[in-house]
Amino acid sequence: MTEQWRRAPVGSAALKDLVEKLAESLHRSVALVDPSVGRVCSSRHFDDADRARVHVLLQGRPSGDVARHVLAQGVTRWTKPGYVEGRDDLGLLPRYCVPLRERGRLLGLLAVVVPDGSLPPEAVGAIARATPAIVGQLSADHESADPERTREKRLLLSLLGADPAARTDARQQLLDGALLPDAPHAVVCSVQVARSRMPPGQLATALRGTLEDVLRSRSVRGAFAVESNRAVLLRLADRPWAPEALREQSARLVAALGAELDASADPVVGIGGQQRGLAEAWTSHEQALVAVRAARRMPGLEGVGSWDDLGEFAVLLQLPDHALNESLLPKPLRALLESDCGSRLEETLRCFLDHAGSVARTTEELRIHRTSLYYRLRRIQEITGLDLDNGADRFALHLGLRVRELLVSLGAFDDGRYRRPAAAPGGGLVDRSRGAA
Repeated sequence: MTEQWRRAPVGSAALKDLVEKLAESLHRSVALVDPSVGRVCSSRHFDDADRARVHVLLQGRPSGDVARHVLAQGVTRWTKPGYVEGRDDLGLLPRYCVPLRERGRLLGLLAVVVPDGSLPPEAVGAIARATPAIVGQLSADHESADPERTREKRLLLSLLGADPAARTDARQQLLDGALLPDAPHAVVCSVQVARSRMPPGQLATALRGTLEDVLRSRSVRGAFAVESNRAVLLRLADRPWAPEALREQSARLVAALGAELDASADPVVGIGGQQRGLAEAWTSHEQALVAVRAARRMPGLEGVGSWDDLGEFAVLLQLPDHALNESLLPKPLRALLESDCGSRLEETLRCFLDHAGSVARTTEELRIHRTSLYYRLRRIQEITGLDLDNGADRFALHLGLRVRELLVSLGAFDDGRYRRPAAAPGGGLVDRSRGAA
């Protein structure tokens, strides 16, 4: 028996609940055992308990003869479910046995007591539907029971945390234990999965498996930590990354998670800025947390947000969703939006401010004559009561337009007029390249 299985705990409450629910749906006794046939957890009886099952419940393990009989049928090599033959002399009824594998690695065996030697198709289907969640939770249980992995996770989270002393201590421990190399360049990605119908253990296992695949790539060095429905990925390198390469890798990560999870999971990735090695990685982590909010809110980003691309949105995105409402819009800007020519004047104002007040560049982009531009700017000043030659007034209007883009993304505007957005955490921001709707 390996060290891993010696330290494996009896199943967590979440795992026991999954096994119990399956047993209830089948009205049959169900047990989950490790690859050496040691008990992990069991359901209650359904009048089908044999002598072998009672022995396991009392002793924690089957008798030597029962274990040898089961293992002799090659169950640890099975790649699909099958039936384990019963033995009257051992007090063992037949079992329907499902090998529980994660990416090919055998985690355990799910055994359903089958007194008559077979299961109806509907029962086989119910077991197949329940298996992914059980595998995910079993994997999560073993991950949490591994002291080495738990320590590495704790050190990585401390390295990226808010406490300077804890960061310094974690960095030293990571280096002293050769758990992570230092490098001139570090970037952190925040990975987030929406709360979905999938059990937390299954979500965490999918995240962990996908990130392990990322780190197996020759082009990526670093470490990751998974917490329920989110994860952080620290990348280290001797040379700076091309921003396009980081976005492409993150897009592949989103696609891989999307293929493993159900549609409600909606995975997104936020990329922090590139910083100097382990000592400054925490800064990239803070930036990645903002970027992942952008990825969640901005449909145009297609699930991948980058701190370096956010510009002034980096500040606005740190506001909580409930604070993004009409009160943030300057009153003069609201007056402009509600005027008869609000849409055209808004476009003119946005273009004028984006070009730092350059008349030549504004007229060129809008394809209008200077006289028309001066007329529109005058109308804007009349409606708003602000002076476009005044730096503070221009800043207030420009910031207001950026806030409006966020509100548009949350469905807060309709036909140019403000309406309160529905509370939807998955809302997104319009693509900045297209401007406000």
